[in-house]
Amino acid sequence: MSQARNGAATFKGNPITLIGPELKVGDQAPDFQINKNLLENASLSDFAGKVKLISVVPSIDTGVCDAQTRRFNEAASNLGDNVVIITVSVDLPFAQSRWCGAAGVDRVVLLSDYKSHSFGDAYGVYIQELGLDMRSIFVLDANNTIKYVEYLGEMTEHPNYEAAIDAVKALA
Repeated sequence: MSQARNGAATFKGNPITLIGPELKVGDQAPDFQINKNLLENASLSDFAGKVKLISVVPSIDTGVCDAQTRRFNEAASNLGDNVVIITVSVDLPFAQSRWCGAAGVDRVVLLSDYKSHSFGDAYGVYIQELGLDMRSIFVLDANNTIKYVEYLGEMTEHPNYEAAIDAVKALA
């Protein structure tokens, strides 16, 4: 059983429990098994040799999650070919694909943690009470060392977009 971090964050001011470790800058990023679609999985090794910005959102169909994903999609065009931006949510791959088409988002890789919550558990963002992943940002270098991390204290708040993008630019 993974570590439970009671009251590690809030949702609309109410304490929530995050499952898994609180990762820190300098840690080696843990691997995960996550869905590209219903039949295909993805893992950290699929993005080997690239700088990775992993943007975690609870549900792509909410206002802050929508804005967060669009913001990083815009930034992607200025970050170079050695950078991949991954958005993780527990939305079904169908919903992610539909949203990307409707939003015109084409530079971000959307991956779904709906099935096993492998990502949420490994990165310490799985919300026990809601079955969602907590809003957070991870920047990994080409060797999967964490160079920037932001766990938001309140799920409905925006992350620090500029700090995350600056962390990527420092590695690209």
